[in-house]
Amino acid sequence: MSASIEEDICFDVDGTATHGTLRVPARRAGQRLAAALLLPGSGPVDRNGDVPGLNLTPRTLALIAEVLGELGVMSLRFDKYFTGRTGAGAYAKDPGRIDLDAFIRQAAAAFRVLGARRETRPEALLVAGHSEGGLYALLTAGQVRPHPAGIALIEPMAEPLLSTIELQATAELSAAVAAGTLDPVVAAGNASGVRHAIGEFRAGRPVDTSGLLPDVVRRLRPGLLVAENARYVRQGDAVHPVAAAAKVAPGTRVLVTAGTRDASIPVSAIKLLAVV
Repeated sequence: MSASIEEDICFDVDGTATHGTLRVPARRAGQRLAAALLLPGSGPVDRNGDVPGLNLTPRTLALIAEVLGELGVMSLRFDKYFTGRTGAGAYAKDPGRIDLDAFIRQAAAAFRVLGARRETRPEALLVAGHSEGGLYALLTAGQVRPHPAGIALIEPMAEPLLSTIELQATAELSAAVAAGTLDPVVAAGNASGVRHAIGEFRAGRPVDTSGLLPDVVRRLRPGLLVAENARYVRQGDAVHPVAAAAKVAPGTRVLVTAGTRDASIPVSAIKLLAVV
């Protein structure tokens, strides 16, 4: 019986050296294992599920890899573009050129790397995505052959990108009202302002956030106010996760999880995917 190992690997995607971690649990000589590709949520989230620059280190994907290893499932997680050792790669000189398709090609390449490993059982390849990574998992599943045998959507984004941002911003305002730290009238005005700002962005008009609370503006900034992100955001917002889920190959086993204490993606929204 070989010992469990965790090793750094590197593979090329569109001219970018993509760095990741392969975890292989203990196995018998020659034994092939089920294998899962792990995909992180939105923003600068690295292979472990962390955002070191913001001191956010929940280790979401690293913990999932550990649990899978205990179940005898190997896994691959990687630093997507603009995170970890991968960095900007081929997009360093023009970050605004990157789009959703680039991230899906990166994930699909990782899936093929995992499938080609001698330890992998090809008929038992899986894809798991957390939050926005759930959408990536669905889109990646449609791009690769063989199709994954199973998909895990872990607290997945269940509405278009900007609708999800609106949902999150509104939930934060409601929580502040419930805590007694925000006047309901101010909260209602900001919720209306968020809807208006998103509508302006979708219409291709300049976004005006004047009058909105600083915390609300910070929530909107990456999606609506950073020019380099505009191409990606428009592409991502045009894809509805429910429509992507409807295209999953027949016979694919799907797990959808919802965290009742998850402040980012409420259970009510996740239910949209669970009934597809």
